[in-house]
Amino acid sequence: MQRAMRLLEAVASREHGAPAKQLAREAGLALPTAYHLLRTLAHEGYLRRDKGLFFLGESAERLSSSGAQQKRRSTMSDALAHWRDAIGVPVYYANYRDGEIDVICVADSPATPAVEEWADFRETGHAHAIGQCLLSQLDDKARRDHLDRYPVQSITPYTVRDNDSLLRRLERTGRMEPVIERQEYALGTVCAAIPITAGSTAATMAISLPSHQAERLLPAARQLQSEIGRLLGTLAISISI
Repeated sequence: MQRAMRLLEAVASREHGAPAKQLAREAGLALPTAYHLLRTLAHEGYLRRDKGLFFLGESAERLSSSGAQQKRRSTMSDALAHWRDAIGVPVYYANYRDGEIDVICVADSPATPAVEEWADFRETGHAHAIGQCLLSQLDDKARRDHLDRYPVQSITPYTVRDNDSLLRRLERTGRMEPVIERQEYALGTVCAAIPITAGSTAATMAISLPSHQAERLLPAARQLQSEIGRLLGTLAISISI
């Protein structure tokens, strides 16, 4: 396995491919051993051979892509954990992709627990700050398409009552203003979501607090927004995860 990895690393360092003899030399392997491993790696799809030169194959590229995605997810998780500790609130990251709300990362702790997902987040975007923030970033057609699939339903006494009321609220939402929601998704909980601009991806980071701490919500949201602004360049590549 270690010898095969050395060969893969040697191939990866050669954008325009390399012959077996060169790869054997760079990997410190005897030529017969290198030939055997190269054939095996090619058969498994980790390498491909073209005119006597070896290149990375589809299997190796998938591994590379998966590793890069995991690294981006780890970067995002670390940032959320930092803000959870600095601000003293649970922090959520979500985006809107392929017509669905996707909560990707949550950083909470026993002292700052996240909101329990008692009603499916994807189906109740109208009721929580994350969903409202993501929907506010879509155009009218995309919003109506979402509501055709997931129509407004009252899940607490404070939930918006119908699609038209929600659409009017979304129209009034300031472009970079935090979206505030008070007990619309879960009784006893208030939430705020910050819109994030990252290319064509609608994304948001959000926080939640017990309703008896509602006075902390907007200052905490502003603090998070300031922190995001400072680190957005670093996190931009992570937004697409």
